[in-house]
Amino acid sequence: MIDLSSYELVWPADLFAAEAGHIVSSGRRDWTTRAEWLLTEAFQGSSACSDFENLPAAAPKADDPWGQAEAAPWGNVPVLTQRTWFHELINRVKEIRQFTEPRPYWPHRKGLAAPGTPARPDSVRLSFARLVMELHANGYLVEHFGEECVDDDRELPVPAEVLELRLGVGQLWPLKPQEWDEDTFFGLVEVFHDLVSRPRNRTYHSWDQCGWHHQEFHTGPARVLYRWRVNRLFAGAGLHYRLADEGEDQGRLVAVTDDARADLVHRALAVADPDIKQRTAHAIALYRSRSASVEEKRSAIIALAGILEERRDLIRAELGKPDDGALFQIANKFEIRHRDASQLEDYDPAFLDWIFWWYLATVDLTTTLATRQQADG
Repeated sequence: MIDLSSYELVWPADLFAAEAGHIVSSGRRDWTTRAEWLLTEAFQGSSACSDFENLPAAAPKADDPWGQAEAAPWGNVPVLTQRTWFHELINRVKEIRQFTEPRPYWPHRKGLAAPGTPARPDSVRLSFARLVMELHANGYLVEHFGEECVDDDRELPVPAEVLELRLGVGQLWPLKPQEWDEDTFFGLVEVFHDLVSRPRNRTYHSWDQCGWHHQEFHTGPARVLYRWRVNRLFAGAGLHYRLADEGEDQGRLVAVTDDARADLVHRALAVADPDIKQRTAHAIALYRSRSASVEEKRSAIIALAGILEERRDLIRAELGKPDDGALFQIANKFEIRHRDASQLEDYDPAFLDWIFWWYLATVDLTTTLATRQQADG
């Protein structure tokens, strides 16, 4: 078995397993080159990549006297090769430690500095700029920014123009985080989510020390990694926003919720019915937007109430009449669905938060009930 104690992941474990699995399933002859690049990216330091490189590509043949001598001390124990090592790493990825920042140093422990306190806005922006430049160095922006080569004199895209076309703000490249206002910063966070793509391969061009060239770009794994890195950065800085991982607003900044509500969103978006999924996704995106107004939140609730109205017979069959009416009484009475003089309108907007999550949970419940009925049917 591999000793995993010296390895630390700087990627989500599931993302590493998925990208490693792609390498294994592709059956390409250059799989070791791709594996080395993945290990370089996904692990802290060089330990994992070095261990992989130092292993034999294949086990010694039985008729090879050198191989027999080399294998003798281990008797019948199978020789560990690059392929078997890589497979074991994939299978045991959940056992690998996640890299964390170093424990507090002397000044922090003595109270001379205070780690863990919310970072200043300028330091968060600086950390984000470093993240973007790290991804840029690893080829994640090549599809949109291009990549210089001594053998290619074609004119490359101008990064500042690429960003201006997306965001409508000029002179954003090179990155100058000290000059960003809040809207520019958050806008760039969302723009770079849409620009990144992971190169699954790279080759070294030695002529005139040209350097690494990246190929085979894929947006899916790059965006998973980007959201994970940015969300960790924001959480550590005490910012109450995160990039949405799924839904109509994937890759856009949304208000942070607790784990239970995040799980509810995931379940609600996992429905098979495409119409219900689209309407639910729209309601969620409308409600949790960073800039959602009271009217937009009401609209989100109305959308969910519409789904429940269509499932009223199901609700009535499970709850019985008149209990089904309780679900709609609040939406109808408190100036949410029908705007007339008989409705109550003087209430705390926090009420909308309660009813939205209540309705979303009820949509999830009715989906479960409908699925059960079909199974029993």
